[in-house]
Amino acid sequence: MNIKWVGAKKTVYDALGGSKWFQELVEHFYENVEKDERIRHLYPDDLTLPKKNTADFLIQYWGGPSTYSDRRGHPRLRMRHAPFQIGQEERNAWMESMTSALEIMHPPSEIMEAMLEYFDMAATHMINTET
Repeated sequence: MNIKWVGAKKTVYDALGGSKWFQELVEHFYENVEKDERIRHLYPDDLTLPKKNTADFLIQYWGGPSTYSDRRGHPRLRMRHAPFQIGQEERNAWMESMTSALEIMHPPSEIMEAMLEYFDMAATHMINTET
């Protein structure tokens, strides 16, 4: 992540205003997931826990409190996603859902670029099957 801050050092979490921003991002993301038949089946009917886990993870990753690790231990994203068949199509659908959510939230351009770069890398890393 190559974000240059003017003045005091701060995290992406701080720059975006804290937890509320990430919780809203996650709400928009899961609204997209619910409508996408390519990936909806990968999630439980009740999205309450996935929303909490995703928000807590993103908050921690982008410089906020370590609530995710405090609750769940090391993220181990690839291991946690291993039970699900994730191919290029699922990866692309996930990325489209997250990109759309980010566009709604409209973070500053440097942060948007860093987030898209991270999500692209992470989504690709989750691929565990050829479809």
